[in-house]
Amino acid sequence: MKQLFITIICALLVNFFAIGQDACSVYYPFKEGAKFEITNYNKKGKKEGVVKYTVSNIDGNTATIEAVIFDEKDKEITTTSYDIMCEGNSISIDFKSLISPEMLQQYKDMDIDVSGTNIELPNDLDVGKKLKDANMIMTINMGGMNMKMTMDIINRTVDSKESVTTSAGTFNCYALSYDSEVKMGIKTSFTIKEWIAEGVGVVKTESYNKKGKLMGYSELTSISK
Repeated sequence: MKQLFITIICALLVNFFAIGQDACSVYYPFKEGAKFEITNYNKKGKKEGVVKYTVSNIDGNTATIEAVIFDEKDKEITTTSYDIMCEGNSISIDFKSLISPEMLQQYKDMDIDVSGTNIELPNDLDVGKKLKDANMIMTINMGGMNMKMTMDIINRTVDSKESVTTSAGTFNCYALSYDSEVKMGIKTSFTIKEWIAEGVGVVKTESYNKKGKLMGYSELTSISK
């Protein structure tokens, strides 16, 4: 069960790497065919997997993002996709992006009902700014018995401006933090730190347990716009 929670959080970190429309978003490029790669590591820096993203389609103010997930040996595990909507002075990330692709694969033959609140990222980020909460509720029909999982993203705050260097380059970023509460029988809480660069998107994320210990992190390792 603990590993399932960690998998869900890793998927959350990965799926936060979204694409917005230039006309409304200064933080993300909006170009069909743009490619990005995020590599996940455990707390000791050992590679745990890679997610390769492609902007597969643009339709008006909506971009469809395709993600291909690989394990630590670069073996393809599964694929998923979700939409990013341009809404006024912000982008809205489909709450379905919070679902772990591995979980979807596990329950692919079962009826799944998903609801929630999209993740909003405004253009006017500034240190100290508070961002809106988001959540996702997933109910799985397991042959007459329903299993329910909830995920709440709360306390989203812009903490600082920092320079971050990865193998993809050096980027000037806003550093954000938020809490993630996952409930599936039992409740587990995590703290996430996230660095976002103008015109690039998410450059780095770190996840911490309730005791403040690093659980793992992910970094932008390739970008092609």
